[in-house]
Amino acid sequence: MTITPHAKATKIDLLSFKTPQMRTFHLTWIAFFLCFFGWFGIAPLMVYVREELSLTKEQIGNIIIASVAITIFMRLLIGWLCDKIGPRIAYTFLLLFGSIPVMCIGFADSYLTFLLLRLAIGAIGASFVITQYHTSVMFAPNIIGTANATTAGWGNLGGGVTQMVMPLIFGFFVAFGFTTGVSWRLAMVVPGIALFLMGIIYYFGTQDTPGGNFKDIKETYPTFQGGKKNSLANFLLVIKDSRVWLLFLAYGACFGIELTINNIAALYYVDQFKLTPATAGLIAGLFGLMNLFARTLGGVFGDKFGIKWGLRGRVIWLSAALAGEGICLVLFSQMTSLVLAITSMIVFSLFVQMSEGATFSVVPFVNKKAIGAVSGIVGAGGNVGAVSAGFLFRGDLTYQNALLMIGVLVTISAFFALLVRFSLEEEKEVGDEMNQIIPTQEKKSGLVTAS
Repeated sequence: MTITPHAKATKIDLLSFKTPQMRTFHLTWIAFFLCFFGWFGIAPLMVYVREELSLTKEQIGNIIIASVAITIFMRLLIGWLCDKIGPRIAYTFLLLFGSIPVMCIGFADSYLTFLLLRLAIGAIGASFVITQYHTSVMFAPNIIGTANATTAGWGNLGGGVTQMVMPLIFGFFVAFGFTTGVSWRLAMVVPGIALFLMGIIYYFGTQDTPGGNFKDIKETYPTFQGGKKNSLANFLLVIKDSRVWLLFLAYGACFGIELTINNIAALYYVDQFKLTPATAGLIAGLFGLMNLFARTLGGVFGDKFGIKWGLRGRVIWLSAALAGEGICLVLFSQMTSLVLAITSMIVFSLFVQMSEGATFSVVPFVNKKAIGAVSGIVGAGGNVGAVSAGFLFRGDLTYQNALLMIGVLVTISAFFALLVRFSLEEEKEVGDEMNQIIPTQEKKSGLVTAS
């Protein structure tokens, strides 16, 4: 493939690292995966933290909220930074500085210090915005939903893997004679070091666009996506666009709920079904493991609906996925059998992550001049959803009733997603671009090659 500043990849070649598009594809999802390890590495160890620091239910609720609250503001900031300085440098700084509180949480010796460090760790959740921005710049409309969904989904996979791996790392230190209090602290150093090293790799292994870094191409190709610094006027247009806020709501109803489940799943299975922390962590990890393919499915169907029915088709798919998520969460909340709880959780997870992929198969088409700003605001919606859900878990509601209430609200959000509209001009612009990429017969059949 000849690489020019205008040459976005039209397919995903998973085994290739030769092109900047595919190097970016792989390094973004790996970086996001490691960010999840740092972000939620402490979650499966909260049983030991709760015991050592004598935390109450309300305090744990506050910690859950803190872990996702700061990400709201960081996602807004990081989206603007991507438009301004490029995703490569933005990701490098986030990884390097984000590793510090992850390693330092081991110094917490009270509820307050733990809360503050948990708050600081939440900043690395902004990594999602850079991941989506970077793949949006690198891939063409026929495959952009699949690319965004796969990189985000494989990154989110870290949320499930960490539930399984962190107890093992904890157990490794216990086996060497350390106390539980020291072991959970040492365990958090591992993801911290991984984040720091990834920051260095990302700086040297990626570039901002197919044609080079922002500073290299902004003079020669000032109108190329990513080559021109985002203006305040474009950012204000994004804020005024109702579609951005409808997608903000939709993402809060899917990714916000995934964050919530990542935080409470292990505790839920320990308290509800009297399981050991290790067993509860393994089961909770199944929820995140669905990211291996589920979020990609959401993006794939988004692309297929888009090829066949235009931008409106992408929106309809998003609404359908959210409705399925809400209904499945209601069912999960009512399960009293462990087997049925696990089964319903897995199906619920499928729809959660398909909804996330569906959301970001729509996002890149809202405002192509400010993809970073749109991604940042919509991404922040996920954390607003998590914070809102977190308040339900710190009060008098049982976990089951809180999940039931959330399930009903998610179902309602599906109808709001249908209010996202695109103009005839926007539909035509994307249609013309698609006609240059996909042969007519392939477009009619809705088939896209993704090798």
